Amino acid sequence: MKFVSTRRHDGSGEREVYTFEEALLSGYAPDGGLFVPSNIPRIANERLHVLSEMSYPRLAYEILRIFISADEVGDDDLRDIVANSYPVEEFDDNSFVPVKRLGSSGAGGAYIAELFHGPTYCFKDLGMMPVINFLSFFASRANRPTTLLVSTTGDTGPAAVHAVNRASNPLLTILVHYPDGQISDFQRRQLTTIESRFVKVGKSPCSFLRQLLTGHFTSASFEGGGDDMDLPIKETLLENDEAKSGRKFTGINSYNIGRPLAQMVHFVWIYFRVAEQLGIRPGDASRPIDMVIPTGAMGNITALYLTKRLGLPVGFMCAGTNINDITHRVIERGEFHKKSIKRTLSEAINIEVPYNFERVAYYLTNENPHIVRRWMQSMELTQELTLDANWLERLQAEFKSARVDDNEMMQAMRDVISAHGYLLDPHTAVAVSAAEKLGYSIIDGSNADDTKNPIVIIATASPCKFEGAVTATIGIDGWDKWATESFPPRARATINAPESQPLHYPRSAGLSTSERNSKWREKMLNIIEQNF
Repeated sequence: MKFVSTRRHDGSGEREVYTFEEALLSGYAPDGGLFVPSNIPRIANERLHVLSEMSYPRLAYEILRIFISADEVGDDDLRDIVANSYPVEEFDDNSFVPVKRLGSSGAGGAYIAELFHGPTYCFKDLGMMPVINFLSFFASRANRPTTLLVSTTGDTGPAAVHAVNRASNPLLTILVHYPDGQISDFQRRQLTTIESRFVKVGKSPCSFLRQLLTGHFTSASFEGGGDDMDLPIKETLLENDEAKSGRKFTGINSYNIGRPLAQMVHFVWIYFRVAEQLGIRPGDASRPIDMVIPTGAMGNITALYLTKRLGLPVGFMCAGTNINDITHRVIERGEFHKKSIKRTLSEAINIEVPYNFERVAYYLTNENPHIVRRWMQSMELTQELTLDANWLERLQAEFKSARVDDNEMMQAMRDVISAHGYLLDPHTAVAVSAAEKLGYSIIDGSNADDTKNPIVIIATASPCKFEGAVTATIGIDGWDKWATESFPPRARATINAPESQPLHYPRSAGLSTSERNSKWREKMLNIIEQNF
């Protein structure tokens, strides 16, 4: 299997295909596009039946083997990477991703898939741990220092930091950025309480720099929206001169192809578990299953789109957005227009421009890189892309969406507690509210409308990460009751640990966006040069 760019110039003489290692280490393709598999083979129904009986780690091996050549990563090495990516002792559920039915009535049924039982209590663990372990494997094999550059709106950073720390590879370092004041207290603590010989964070900016000399992780906050560090990071990745710097820079946000590939595994698993509960033979195209996903950068819904192309009978792929609703606007009326971020109680999906829409566009256009290149270049120049009626119709044939404000999100959280005694995190509550708006019966758990497919809500994070949003919804007494009965024991250590002070990227007055990006990029490179 090889990988190609969504913007490649077929027949131009430019390089068109890349290995998995090259695609993974590059993050972005050299032409600014995103990597995708050169082809996605369909899995025969007989094979789906065999896969459906496998454990989660074994299934992960089989799905990843489809896309990663044995010439690049041998069978034994891949088994080791998978084993290290899903350590039983770091997951709170032995099935890794439990799928539970909401309610008991109705022919179709409503289900919730819990993707948050990993070490940092969010779905990012399921994609990040394999990606970090692949990067560690390649860094060791090439004896090449590799620094990971990350911008996080809350969950990517902690998942990446934990995975890098667990890999314990002196060749692998990471610099994580988060928007100041726009992630939850718990998420911040997950970044600022790590202490080990691979994770050193001081108590003040001065001691912070001194202690980093022996560490392999640091974090920095910046003033601005969740997307504001993306361009400085992208420019650094595309302009990386490995021979000059002596190290490889790699981005591991969901534009990195490793993320959606690894996240395909949980969607295959979820499909099998729902099919099993409904008595559906895997691959039965007459009985598709719909899924609703809290959607920010579109990495998870892109992974679902890739999964569908493997041949699994996924019906509608539904995006639940908050008021930062660019994904909803493009699905509802074809308007992929950038707007400024507004604060919400579901901060992790506050996104101005979801980079994975480029991958959706690639498959929407039947893998036409010329159309995608024109669309994305137009978007980069004007901050707007408008799909015509033909493309919008094609998009709506497979995708649905709904926009959910904070009041609607909070009402969904309260309704599910009342109906099922089940506490959602704010992002999963966005998905539930979106599903209700799209006509699925989630609150009563029936989804009994014969015109609707079975529906799965993708629960992306544990409520333990969002005390502020949950307390604002159900009150301090409600939070205290849940925390007393259900708060994950491992998470308490994070709350009680002392914090270190992150570096800070100020937004200097009077600077243009380009000038600010340049200053932030310079600061980022200085941190790396001085400390890694």
